[in-house]
Amino acid sequence: MTKLEICAHVDHTALKAFTTWEDVRKLCEEALKYRFASVCIPPCYVKRVKEAYGDKVVVCTVIGFPLGYEVTPAKAAEASRAAADGADEIDMVINVADVKNGDFGKVREEIEQIRTTTKGKVLKVIVETCYLSEEEKIKLCEIVTQTGVDYIKTSTGFGTAGAALEDVKLFKRRIGPAVKIKAAGGIRTFEDMERYIAEGCERIGTSSAANLLEEEESR
Repeated sequence: MTKLEICAHVDHTALKAFTTWEDVRKLCEEALKYRFASVCIPPCYVKRVKEAYGDKVVVCTVIGFPLGYEVTPAKAAEASRAAADGADEIDMVINVADVKNGDFGKVREEIEQIRTTTKGKVLKVIVETCYLSEEEKIKLCEIVTQTGVDYIKTSTGFGTAGAALEDVKLFKRRIGPAVKIKAAGGIRTFEDMERYIAEGCERIGTSSAANLLEEEESR
């Protein structure tokens, strides 16, 4: 794959706590230049980006980020506001505590509620693999398939570890054919991005791609 072909799979990301409007504006300009799949930004900037860029960039934002343990009504309200502000894609973090308690019914119900709240938007479910057993990962693959979400996503990038190829391979075996895979967390080179895409990832969440391209252009 060429680097620009890889860029078409990248959610160009800026989610640090101190992300400024200038950071977000630069992210959007880079997305236009390199044709990234989307920009993934904090919810507080969604409306402003839509007002500034309209449909020129696909806007992705995050819900329940990064820990996921908010109560479901709070997440639903956050998702509803993000959709109203113009988000095209929403990455929600599951309640990992519910998973560890074995309460998969609550996990399913929450995803279903967010799916209803964000109808018409792309919904990605972040399962934060670094905290999960293989059995829990398999159960979550079943749930995301049954709830009709668009993507299962490996990680927030804020946990104890990020994406792993082994998890992507497991997801590929266990999810239904309508569910896609997004890998995020620690993917910082084009070689790594290409490996994840080759293993079946439709999207890659990373903040590194534009810097890598700019460094290459400057040489």
